[in-house]
Amino acid sequence: MAARFHRALALLLASALPVAAMAADLTVSAAASLTNAFRELAPLFETANPGTRVQLNFGASGALLQQIAKGAPADVFASADQETMDQAQKQGLVQAAQRRDFVSNSLAVIVPAAAAKVPRTVADLADPAYARIAIGLPASVPVGRYTKSVLEAASLWAAIEPKMIGANNVRQALDYVARAEVDAGFVYATDAALMPDKVRVALTVPTTRPILYPVAPLAAAPNAAMAQRFVEFLASPAAQAVLARYGFGRP
Repeated sequence: MAARFHRALALLLASALPVAAMAADLTVSAAASLTNAFRELAPLFETANPGTRVQLNFGASGALLQQIAKGAPADVFASADQETMDQAQKQGLVQAAQRRDFVSNSLAVIVPAAAAKVPRTVADLADPAYARIAIGLPASVPVGRYTKSVLEAASLWAAIEPKMIGANNVRQALDYVARAEVDAGFVYATDAALMPDKVRVALTVPTTRPILYPVAPLAAAPNAAMAQRFVEFLASPAAQAVLARYGFGRP
């Protein structure tokens, strides 16, 4: 009788282990421009929180929001712009009191490293020499919205939109330029810095509004306590030091 009881108890505990392990997982959906920095931050957070495994999901902020709204599991959402996080808030996916800005960035125009001609101003991109320009799709990619806003303010959008090669996220725009498939592209300064041997920064472009990245735990986060801890971790000196090494500024 006792032997059967112990065997049954052992089986029960064994079957419960995967559930416990899953409960310790933390899923972070983050803007594509955060890829390298977050891949370095994830193990630091895991070390500080033994038993927790960070799962990273990267993409355009708008695409990530659509995934979350459709029920994709996530604990934390880090967006590259305020507009996308505002939409998440309006849909009840995050709470206003829990969101915070944790880094800033800047917009840059890049060209292939071997480019024969380099624009000195944004207006130069209207020149026929720049026939293909990589721009994130404004409907879903924050860097594309920042770009469109800058070009509209300069009355250049009508001239440059026909040349636009749409990118599904900022890293795709970077790749187009790195492979010299386009004549120029708009990316974040942090992305441009990743391929100094393949792309050249032509100029940094002042934006009509600051590029601030907000982060928040999801209202329906499966691992709510750890999600809040991850958001707080991003503001810590250790995390900010890593983000700074990848070119991000303080908010």
